[in-house]
Amino acid sequence: MHNILVKAPGNSKNTDGIKIGASTDVHVTNSVIGTGDDCIAILGKSSDIHVSQVFCGPGHGISIGSMGYYPNNENNDVVTGVTVTDCTFRGTTDGVRIKTWATPYAGLVQNLTFSNIHLDSVDNPIIIDQEYCPKPPCNQVKFAI
Repeated sequence: MHNILVKAPGNSKNTDGIKIGASTDVHVTNSVIGTGDDCIAILGKSSDIHVSQVFCGPGHGISIGSMGYYPNNENNDVVTGVTVTDCTFRGTTDGVRIKTWATPYAGLVQNLTFSNIHLDSVDNPIIIDQEYCPKPPCNQVKFAI
């Protein structure tokens, strides 16, 4: 995907700009995305995802997950090989984030590269949220390792 323009009001719910799931070798370049949700959401069973020269804002930034919600889903909750480079986030709640539910269910996120990221008025530049809960209460399972 190249030269994509996605616009939605910053207060609009469930308006992911681009949602990538069960995909391999996806490139998003030279694009402008503003939403009330994730600018780009990268879901399970995805690999070799490349994001470059993207302007994001408003929105929740670029998110990986959410992972670990369903039992016996380990093979589906895998994201590997994500590169985000030369991107600008302005007025977003997050820059880049990984979301996992607070459950004992497995998921795997690996081989991530974030480089040359520009942040302007971003609440959380990089966040790993291991207790993701978009609509409380989530009946999350607390467990000890």
